[in-house]
Amino acid sequence: MKYYLIAGEASGDLHGSNLLRELKKIDSQANVRAWGGELIQEQGAEIVKHYRDLAFMGFAEVIMNLRTILRNISFCKEDILKFKPDAIILVDYPGFNLRIAEFAHENKIKVFYYISPQVWAWKQSRVKKIRKVVDKMMVILPFEKDFYKKFDYDVDFVGHPLLDAIEQQKEKLQAVNSWKKKFGLSEKPMIALLPGSRTQEISKILPLMLTVVDKLPEYQFVIAAAPSQPLTYYKSLTGNRNIAVIADETYSLLSASQAALVTSGTATLETALLNIPEVVCYKGGKISYHIAKRIVDIKYISLVNLIMDREVVKELIQDELNESTIFNELKKVLSPDHRKKLLSDYSELRTKLGGSGASEKAAKIVIANM
Repeated sequence: MKYYLIAGEASGDLHGSNLLRELKKIDSQANVRAWGGELIQEQGAEIVKHYRDLAFMGFAEVIMNLRTILRNISFCKEDILKFKPDAIILVDYPGFNLRIAEFAHENKIKVFYYISPQVWAWKQSRVKKIRKVVDKMMVILPFEKDFYKKFDYDVDFVGHPLLDAIEQQKEKLQAVNSWKKKFGLSEKPMIALLPGSRTQEISKILPLMLTVVDKLPEYQFVIAAAPSQPLTYYKSLTGNRNIAVIADETYSLLSASQAALVTSGTATLETALLNIPEVVCYKGGKISYHIAKRIVDIKYISLVNLIMDREVVKELIQDELNESTIFNELKKVLSPDHRKKLLSDYSELRTKLGGSGASEKAAKIVIANM
């Protein structure tokens, strides 16, 4: 079978690659053309465009780059028609992927959507389009199946793929001491800084995260670099501070840390599943933030709190994210009592996520519905 897969972000590259690995166990002759990154490429897919060229953050940024986005959509449609796939597999990335789903449906190509757009947060009207153009929707958050049921749309809850991604690295994550030596880190306890993957968010959030470094000299701070960004970019924001910047080792870095400051997104859930106390940080462009505040209908921005439907991890958003609040909240999560409470909540979180095997279940659904 011929598959055309589209993942527009680093997390989509990870989950898309694991889905492809499972798909190829069933369909050994799978011919895959994809938009994604190195992980999807490692599974034998021919990469059309890298996700680093596709990620635009916020309403204002999207408008500024609208011409590029429309050009990419047009190119994608032409490429699909040339490739003539038996099925399109879309991974998250809704602004782009829903347009492609509509196009594929019009051209009578099967559409599978893995990792639902967050239509429960905003634009619930999109469900009508999804029902019409997506042949099979596979969701990874436990409350999403009930959400879609309200619209008379039966979706498949497969569990969260992060459980599998972390399990795959279990042995590596246990080798904390050798990992520290590998990167020349000291024996001081570590605090991980995860400032996001997009240039705009890193430039706003990392300088604020770094304000706590001099206040906690008993700890060493290490920055987890996104694969889409050069290390020199992070170094340019650290000033004269001697702070290690490490790429492609986020899980190992988190596992070796006492706590983490994490930009909102998938990383907040990854940190929780690795049992690391965290403070969630978010600061966007003023225009984008105020637009989002008016139209997004959710109580929390972190996946941890959304899944648990209560505040488990502290969220510092926009003006609340400042030198004082970051320091105070970080001190809290470093305390033994707070850590004990968080670990109990994290255990409940894993139970809610439905166990392992998400990628395998999703692959079987694709094959069964071809």
